[in-house]
Order: sequence, then C-alpha cells, then structure tokens
Amino acid sequence: QVEIAESGGGLVLPGGSLTLSCAASGSIFGISSINWYRQAPGKQRDWVARIIGTDNTAYTNSVTGRFTISRDSAKNAVYLQMNNLKPEDTAVYYCRFTSLGHRDYWGQGTQVTVSS
Repeated sequence: QVEIAESGGGLVLPGGSLTLSCAASGSIFGISSINWYRQAPGKQRDWVARIIGTDNTAYTNSVTGRFTISRDSAKNAVYLQMNNLKPEDTAVYYCRFTSLGHRDYWGQGTQVTVSS
C-alpha cells in the first residue's frame, strides 16, 4: 500500500520562506511525475509545480521565480522551496505522485498560512 505524506507547513510572515516535503512510502512502480497543488479556502484545487525526472520542472505563473521544486529519487521524496511568500499563497498544499502506469497517489495536505 502506498502512502503519501506532506510536511513542513506552518505560519509564516509575508516575505518569509518555507520548505514543504512530500515522501512516498510503499511500492510505486516507476514515477512519471510529481506535482504540487494548493487549495485556498472556498476555492478549487490549483496546480502549482511539477517535476519529471530530476530537472524537468514547470511552475504556475504566480509562483515562478519564488518557488523551487526538487526531488530526491533515492528517498522517493519531493520538496517545494517557497520564498518571498505572500498572503495569497495561503492554502493547503498537496502533492501527487503519478506512476508510469498512470495511477495517481495523493497526500492529505499541509497547511501554509502567510499572515502578519
């Protein structure tokens, strides 16, 4: 059974930084991509960033230049370094592992609150 666990969320001042982690345990037969999403209160879940392999990355426009996604394949882990955080970044952040067999695995999310 595969379990996905996010961590690293919290309360941070505007302009501050956080690093989110997401680790997969159990057996996933090949990982094609790992994505981060976020969902603000009362809004839909939006895509934030993606990594394929170790260096093929993409970001939604609103976080480009501020967020960095990276991966440790040996640990089945992915990270989201978030700098210069803004109140509009407040959301629950989720990661999604997609296997080579096109199966998706989601975590339970971690809360990020940006507020003074």
